[in-house]
Amino acid sequence: MTGNPPISGTTRLYVVLGDPVTQVQSPALMNPLFARLGVDAVLVPVHARPAHLERIVGGLKCVGNVDGIFVTVPHKAAVRELADRCGPMVDIAGSANALRREADGCWYAENFDGLGFVTGLVGAGHDPAGRHVALVGAGGAGSAIAAALLAAGVRTLSVSDVDSARLDGLRARLDAHWPNRTVTSTEPRLDGVDIVVNATPLGLNPEDPLPFPPAALPADCVVADIIMKPRETRLLREAAALGHRVHYGIDMLEGQVDLYRAFFGLA
Repeated sequence: MTGNPPISGTTRLYVVLGDPVTQVQSPALMNPLFARLGVDAVLVPVHARPAHLERIVGGLKCVGNVDGIFVTVPHKAAVRELADRCGPMVDIAGSANALRREADGCWYAENFDGLGFVTGLVGAGHDPAGRHVALVGAGGAGSAIAAALLAAGVRTLSVSDVDSARLDGLRARLDAHWPNRTVTSTEPRLDGVDIVVNATPLGLNPEDPLPFPPAALPADCVVADIIMKPRETRLLREAAALGHRVHYGIDMLEGQVDLYRAFFGLA
């Protein structure tokens, strides 16, 4: 099948929830995938403000032809509480980025951000195993990335976030699985890092400040961003100008496609 099939009464629905949603890239990846697989389904963005999230998710759960919910900023932590059951990565990360309807009508949540990010990083030649990694941002995506980096065998992981309570909670969950491998701080620790990751929303808008100064990084440090649109954020542009290797946000999503296929049972 080369084109998107027409939407009809048999079409299954998937949505991606976010605030904003103008930057989301998942429909551009998943809808062509549905077409290639011959799956009668469509993924559409839904602009869900935080104050309305619980009502929106509750309504979607009641819609009989909705099979899946993708979740982006800023809802990944909040949506965890709206799922009926959660996978192991959700419990570690404290956040979810995908929910599916189960055969019994319950909704099961999982988080693929971390594994997708590491898959993309390794595929680009930046294997984090044995490396010192600094992660800036401990929100929904950042928490999942932290867990996946530790599972991938990083030597040390430094996580920073302005929210100290969020950091404390994440550190406790990570230490339960990977004891004494993580250090946390409210300011990024960049000395001697091999890879640094921006997992904050800073860069979505052109007027955003930098999450950390690229000039403070070691010369051979890889700079990664999880923001997908714009593809080249100010951070990556300035890091590249200083001679750093850079890693783009879209690789995290592309690294999740096969995981989504398995999770949603797509042929």
